[in-house]
Amino acid sequence: MAAILPLFGSRPRVALVRLHGLIAARPTPLVAGGLNIASVGPLLDRAFAIRRLAGVILAVNSPGGSAAQSSLIAGRIRRLAEEKNLPVIACVEDAAASGGYWLACAADEIVADPASILGSIGVISASFGLQEAIARLGIERRVRTAGTEKSFLDPFRPEDPRDRERLEELLQALHEEFKAWVRARRGPRLRAPEEQLFTGRFWTGRRAVELGLADRIGSAEGEAKRRFGEKARLIPVGARRAPWPWRLLPGVGAALAAGAGEALAAAIEERAAWARLGL
Repeated sequence: MAAILPLFGSRPRVALVRLHGLIAARPTPLVAGGLNIASVGPLLDRAFAIRRLAGVILAVNSPGGSAAQSSLIAGRIRRLAEEKNLPVIACVEDAAASGGYWLACAADEIVADPASILGSIGVISASFGLQEAIARLGIERRVRTAGTEKSFLDPFRPEDPRDRERLEELLQALHEEFKAWVRARRGPRLRAPEEQLFTGRFWTGRRAVELGLADRIGSAEGEAKRRFGEKARLIPVGARRAPWPWRLLPGVGAALAAGAGEALAAAIEERAAWARLGL
């Protein structure tokens, strides 16, 4: 056994954590993917706890989403990396856009495919004005509030200029947080003026490298070998599922059906986020 242990331990071990999907606070069990600190935090804890670990690779594939969840996940990555003194490399697949790029910036280095989409350093809010629709249907809506701004951005009444001004202030504040994070993580590696990089525009992987938003072209497997050696062993860290018999217990089907409406809304929201990138 003593002769086997050194041989077994000679292969560098690299954790691979997939960060795939829309970043949103609410859980979406019927939608593949989906990222928030509640779901991703335990995966990160397990990944960084692997014994004899040489580093961590984040396979990022996200169109963005919640700024708060992006910040929480990125903060957890940095805390664990500093506690364990381990290098972290983000390998972008289809996209690291908006909140997805926020996550990528938590890594020490960012690697992308030439056809990846990176950037979209901005903040967006979208809604509908439905006041004329309910009027045509003969629907009377009754709302009572305690607090003059409690019905902020109510979609069933005409847009209030004061609401619009307040929303713009909120979006600007969130944008400043995003920009400060990118400056802190990428700093002198950025090769273009902020007026170009921080507009919400996005680029292909190759152009992102030229602009300093990424460090080089590559993939997770190739990067593991380049950074940690040809014998590097990638260890995927994914969500744990309950044994299959437990998923058939009475009540599970009803719970899934009850969540179908929310899951459909989440699927539409995620499809819209990818569509903004042309994907």
